[in-house]
Amino acid sequence: MDIRPDDLSSPATQALLRLHLSGMHANSPPGHVFALDLSGLKAPNVTVWSAWNGGDICGISALKQLDANAGEIKSMRTHPDYLRRGVAAALLEHMIDEARRRGLRRLSLETGSGASFEPALALYRRRGFVNGEAFSDYQKSDFNQFLHLHL
Repeated sequence: MDIRPDDLSSPATQALLRLHLSGMHANSPPGHVFALDLSGLKAPNVTVWSAWNGGDICGISALKQLDANAGEIKSMRTHPDYLRRGVAAALLEHMIDEARRRGLRRLSLETGSGASFEPALALYRRRGFVNGEAFSDYQKSDFNQFLHLHL
């Protein structure tokens, strides 16, 4: 698997992003989806990576730098053909390594609640993320939760 920066111009990347957003909308009520769309992922403080197996996209991830000390995992999605093959774990490790290279002290994320989010939550918790308070501009609701990793 090859993880590399992604400029979001590839049709495969755009298709996986559309799948990610549709999944978020299917599992969270309107007004409670905070995943970035294509334009949001192109913001100057967001870095996107994709994982590839030859010519096939396996997954995508994005890191938003909030300030000099904190970053946020904004998007992470594994292609359905590559589930349970270590793609998400590799992308997560890549983002953690990048956060450390940048000198960040904390990496946070906002995610949904409910059974459909349990596999991702298990991955984050195995890596050391713990539940915590809302951050940035987020508000706590019955439909979201916040995890933090102190680096």
